[in-house]
Amino acid sequence: MYRQGDVLIVPVAEEAVPAHAAHAPRERRDGRGRLVLALGEVTGHAHAVVGSGELVREPGPYGPLLLHLPQGGRVVHEEHAVIVLPRGWFRVVRQREYVPGSVRIVAD
Repeated sequence: MYRQGDVLIVPVAEEAVPAHAAHAPRERRDGRGRLVLALGEVTGHAHAVVGSGELVREPGPYGPLLLHLPQGGRVVHEEHAVIVLPRGWFRVVRQREYVPGSVRIVAD
């Protein structure tokens, strides 16, 4: 497992990747060519993957992301150390905060 701030990145075995991932729409890269895992609404900073790969959003309002890195990759953020990921599949989960009566995604 890997953590960078409020983003948790968990390896997923190839056989455990959901079948819908093969046909699900891919997230677009930002203007800098990065795959953004989480964007800081307050700071404008981003947890992002640099390099080749694909990002699939799973259904639901808090649905995690599936990240596929066929050659590995690097997760960067302006205020955190770079994380080097091996090749493979990963589940990306945003930290959540309980607010009485609801749950919300933690924002930078």
